[in-house]
Amino acid sequence: MKAVFHTMLCAYLLTLAIQGYAQKKSKAVYFPEPGKWEHRSPAQVGMRDSLVKEAVAFAVAAESTTPKDLKLNHYQTFGKEPFGTAAGPFSDRGAAAGLIIRNGYIVAEWGDPLRADQTFSVAKSFLSSTAGVAFDRGMIADLADKVAGYMGPIVPYDPFNLSRNKSDAMAQSDMISLFDTEHNRKIRWDDLLRQTSDWEGTLWGKPDWADRPAADANTWLTRARTGPGAVYEYNDTRVNVLALALLNIWRKPLPVVLKENIMDPIGASNTWRWLGYDNSWVVIDGQPMQSVSGGSHWGGGLFISAYDQARFGYLTLNRGKWNGKQLLSEKWISMALTPGPAQKTYGFMNYFLNTDKQLLPDAPASAFYHLGAGNNMVYVDTENNLVIVSRWIRTTNDMNGLVKRVIASLISEIK
Repeated sequence: MKAVFHTMLCAYLLTLAIQGYAQKKSKAVYFPEPGKWEHRSPAQVGMRDSLVKEAVAFAVAAESTTPKDLKLNHYQTFGKEPFGTAAGPFSDRGAAAGLIIRNGYIVAEWGDPLRADQTFSVAKSFLSSTAGVAFDRGMIADLADKVAGYMGPIVPYDPFNLSRNKSDAMAQSDMISLFDTEHNRKIRWDDLLRQTSDWEGTLWGKPDWADRPAADANTWLTRARTGPGAVYEYNDTRVNVLALALLNIWRKPLPVVLKENIMDPIGASNTWRWLGYDNSWVVIDGQPMQSVSGGSHWGGGLFISAYDQARFGYLTLNRGKWNGKQLLSEKWISMALTPGPAQKTYGFMNYFLNTDKQLLPDAPASAFYHLGAGNNMVYVDTENNLVIVSRWIRTTNDMNGLVKRVIASLISEIK
């Protein structure tokens, strides 16, 4: 009898141990509520306080030296390109700002992380997310599909030219045609997402060749096109092509799509804005809609706080899941984090991959970041359960220096 009791007791204790282990392993991941984000001390999440402070001081000292007047900065840089005139609004930027988040908790912050500043090409990650939601819903059946097959007529909205003499415009098309050339008809969704389409044409008054033009001006209009998917080229005209193509399949403004499907579910604030250009308006279903900019190369783009950037970074850290709800599918996140053959450090826009530690030598090879000019970085590190937002930091070397210091502050396993 004693032996039976002893066996039953051992079995009971083993069951309790297994249950306790399972509960520990399945401990709920913390997700911040809208308008609230819990702060914890570095020690509470296994970090050295002194080294975290050192990392913050480094980020503040490494603030960009470019003008805070972003319109002036534009005309000192991209504005000198052919057709470089600003087409959308610019704002003055704030000082260096950012957040360090571990295990979902804010460990440190600097500057004014509530300020909604232009974030330049970080907007591309939000743009690709609207494509991700469309893919997950079956609105895009396969990323290998030709985009041309998804496009209906695109009618520009230009109320200022309603009284123009139509006879003077007989030779001009009344429609915007994105994929009507032999080359453009071959372009797939995957090519646009990876910036390997080599799309040819002009959109919103900006020719594809005028964005970061080749040094040899003789090639601007004459070079042979490369096959879609063959060559990676960072080009904002083609990013804007993707934005307009997505607007056509959603049939409603992309900021509304983003708000309903991503930003509201992750508890983002109501301060972010996503803008296009003065002339990037079309008519869909009888309604004027602005096609947004996928960056701020000629103005416009995403104006957003570091807090809201951090929420988006935390969403991608958690593989598209937020508090039990899958906002972007695991399949989509996996594809976004898989490099294409033309560029080993780039997934879907604007997921920069640390393949072979090429971009950030002191970060894990599995880390990635969403990046925009300025520099604006949303660093995501699943190995260390870290999200770092750094706004207006000078160079890639400084980005690596910040990440290096934050990682050096880690002293324990994730709790």
